[in-house]
Amino acid sequence: MLHWVTVVAVLATVAAAPTQRQEVLVSAAASLADVIATLARTYERQTGVRVVVNTGASNTLARQITAGAAVDLFISADEAQMDAVRTEAVAGTRVQLLSNQLVIAVAADRPRKMRSARDLLDPSYRRIAIGDPAAVPAGRYAKAYLEQLGVWREVAKKAVPSASVRVALAAVENGAAEAAIVYRTDLAATRRAVAAFAVPLTAGPRIVYPAAVIVSGRNRAAARHLLAWLQTDQAMKVFQAAGFIRAR
Repeated sequence: MLHWVTVVAVLATVAAAPTQRQEVLVSAAASLADVIATLARTYERQTGVRVVVNTGASNTLARQITAGAAVDLFISADEAQMDAVRTEAVAGTRVQLLSNQLVIAVAADRPRKMRSARDLLDPSYRRIAIGDPAAVPAGRYAKAYLEQLGVWREVAKKAVPSASVRVALAAVENGAAEAAIVYRTDLAATRRAVAAFAVPLTAGPRIVYPAAVIVSGRNRAAARHLLAWLQTDQAMKVFQAAGFIRAR
């Protein structure tokens, strides 16, 4: 009799225990920090699945993944860093999610307009912050564009390499640089910097934010569902409101 009482007690305890909520860990490029946090809250309200967001420079996130970090979904700011984790990505899940636009930012309390990026050669621009071209996608895009214009060698002498595009923007905000080459979307998060020049989409480098489900993640099915949702019109409207462009 005691045996059955014990079983009933155990079953009652299990039934009373709360069901563990599903969780998806997303590693996303620093330039996505604000909008992905907004979308994560919306997705959680709609599905009950908790979305934990880890943002940073794409190359840093890629290194974490190759080192075995249990990431469910990776959104990079360029194809190169997604290529770096190719063997860690679940086959068939990689998509081109978003695009963006480069701008040259200056301090809002000292606004000015540029006719072209060649104006960066002016002596008044002593320090120009950009993402480190050796590692940061925004820096690679900036270097490619300036090389196309034939001014990279001169601009490079004044360049202040930064660990991420947000760090480059901060250099303008705090006065450490006279200009920074960042994404248009980064300016939406600040009132202390404004665009002096926007690189025409038809002239600038093709900016791509790829996304993929990662093998080491603990919740691949939920990650696939989240990635599919991020491509819906509902999510895209939020991305576009933040200045991002739907990838084509």
